[in-house]
Amino acid sequence: MSSLQADLARWREHLHRIAALLGNPPDRQATPVADPGAGHCLIFAPHPDDECIVGALPLRLQQEAGWRVSNVAVTLGSSTERREARRAELLDACGVLGFDCITVGAEGLSDVRPDTAERAPALWASHVAAIAALLTKHRPALVLAPHALDDNPSHRGVYRLVVDALAAAHSDTVLALTEFWSTQAAPNALVQTGIADTARLIAALERHTGEIARNPYHLRLPAFLADSVRRGGELVLGAGEAPPDFAFATLYRLVECRAGLLAADLPCRVHPADRPLTSALLKP
Repeated sequence: MSSLQADLARWREHLHRIAALLGNPPDRQATPVADPGAGHCLIFAPHPDDECIVGALPLRLQQEAGWRVSNVAVTLGSSTERREARRAELLDACGVLGFDCITVGAEGLSDVRPDTAERAPALWASHVAAIAALLTKHRPALVLAPHALDDNPSHRGVYRLVVDALAAAHSDTVLALTEFWSTQAAPNALVQTGIADTARLIAALERHTGEIARNPYHLRLPAFLADSVRRGGELVLGAGEAPPDFAFATLYRLVECRAGLLAADLPCRVHPADRPLTSALLKP
């Protein structure tokens, strides 16, 4: 058994126990389908590791509908001494998930903060141009970025950067706003991951060895995903509604982007793991 297979097996065992404690039914998994609208998803990650934490939606689109998924490493972290190691860890994690990996520039972008445009307008303009060029080149059907108030300076900076770049590129796409450091007020998509996919996300996160050595946050990811079910059951389905009968999920806010401008939220939907995700989820 390979190291990855052993890691996946170990995490599946742990997750089955957690799901059983939560009283969930046996795990369900969708059968892959042919998706004539299969597209390309770009994840704009403020740091290496975000691709694992928010990767439920792109992972399912890739595995269930044949989408291509590329992680865009907007930065490689603030520590210059760790950037080479973080790039190696990122490539390893993306290999576990089956995602392509794109680095912006040689070592990612610097000073990606929500106030950079005002403090350093020339630098910000070059950042926007770099991200807009990626959007123009790849024409993604789906873009992931943190929500505007995700409470980390780089996360909030990447939100502003991606929104500015979408406008500069006049992109037609769907923007999936993600959360980690702070919850968002109006998520409209709750995406379940079954045991196998949840185990893969955590096993990929374990590849960021330098980060989890200082903070073993991979061990807390199941709790974060379980709490998203608690919140999402009412935020997406409606106040007072019964929560979904599954253990792990990720919340997103899907917003249609027309000619680079954020136009309208998509309808509120829950996506259980026994129904394959396809490009239809991006339709109003």
